[in-house]
Amino acid sequence: MKKISVTIIYARANHQFIHKVDIIMGSTVREAIIYSNVLNIFKEISLYKNKIGIYNKIVKLKHVVKNEDRIEIYRDLIIDPKERRRNRIIFLKKS
Repeated sequence: MKKISVTIIYARANHQFIHKVDIIMGSTVREAIIYSNVLNIFKEISLYKNKIGIYNKIVKLKHVVKNEDRIEIYRDLIIDPKERRRNRIIFLKKS
């Protein structure tokens, strides 16, 4: 069976998980994530809660990966970027 190489990425505020795995051609995003062991390392990840993307495009777990795909596991934002900018402007005006 032919193998392909994909990269699994998950980023926390203080830590990044970047792991390249070789999987069988025809594997799905779900299979690649499970094979990478990221779910055992970061218990907060849920395949049914976290969104998954390939090169910043949301995909389904059954999506078949291609060689050199970068599978990204997204986490919830701590604060909305617009709200953060508003808070920063308010802070700067008070200073």
